Amino acid sequence: MPNEAGGAECVSSLSERELIGRIHRRLPPPPDWLVVGIGDDAAVVEPARNRLDVLSVDAIVEGVHFDRSFTPPAAIGHRALAVNLSDLAAMGATPRLALLSLALPGTLPIAEFEEMIASLTAMAARVRMTVVGGNLTRIEGPLVLDVTVIGTVKRRQTLTRTGARPGDDLYVTGCIGGAAAGLQMLRAGMAPSDTTELCIRRYLYPEPRVRLGALLGRNHAATACMDLSDGLADAVRQLTEASGVGATIDGNALPIEPSAKQWFAEHGRDAVNESITGGDDYELLFAARPRQRGRLKAAERHGDAPLTRIGSCTADPAVILSQDGVNRTMPFGYHHFR
Repeated sequence: MPNEAGGAECVSSLSERELIGRIHRRLPPPPDWLVVGIGDDAAVVEPARNRLDVLSVDAIVEGVHFDRSFTPPAAIGHRALAVNLSDLAAMGATPRLALLSLALPGTLPIAEFEEMIASLTAMAARVRMTVVGGNLTRIEGPLVLDVTVIGTVKRRQTLTRTGARPGDDLYVTGCIGGAAAGLQMLRAGMAPSDTTELCIRRYLYPEPRVRLGALLGRNHAATACMDLSDGLADAVRQLTEASGVGATIDGNALPIEPSAKQWFAEHGRDAVNESITGGDDYELLFAARPRQRGRLKAAERHGDAPLTRIGSCTADPAVILSQDGVNRTMPFGYHHFR
């Protein structure tokens, strides 16, 4: 139904209850452990037996984390949940429930709202996560999606950033650099094609390594872990600092997405530097004892991404990037307040 100005119907034409109803209709039947769900003042859930709760919250803000001129509503909804799922993966946790807090501009078309919610709830269903409630508010400003997630993990299977020791190997899941290249392509006005589609999709629809993170915790293969939301360089620095170690990273061993490497080369950019300092990969960086390589192979076989050894932890606190026989200090990754 068009609005009075003849344009697409916007969220300002619906009440909060009507918008919540549109979300609720997209959700599957609630699980038995959800005692009170959407429609009351708060959700009530039964705790998972013999497991710890793992909590994380993250917001994505229009103009900071995404640009609506080239980010489809489906990608916005997907990314809002994916960034939180990546945090759970880094802790070895299994997703359980989510709370959504949405600040919606009154001019947001209802069709875009529906597409965004459909994508978010589809991803929740894919990882067996239940949306149990949240909040909606109108805002005279940018679109904001703030998501709180709770996962569960057994006490002795929790992954943190603090367990790495000198001599541990460092690994990364999947490929890096694709999201950074994809964002550059979108900003350059590139449409998806045979050479750009993979990188653009890696930026718009990141795949958090939920299954692999849980496997690394379950089989005690990793000693420390974190995700690559702000790039590999930032993750290496944060993990080593938390563990009180240094690291040497082999630049030639990095699993850079081939189409991203080609894009960087064509535009005169250093593929290694762009790939380790660009964010949005949402892969996992983790440390593991060399004797655990058998368990890593098992996790890789049953997980959702390949594993690549990219370096090792050192007693020397320096964080070094070694490439073609040249050692240099690891550059810094993305910083939100710099």
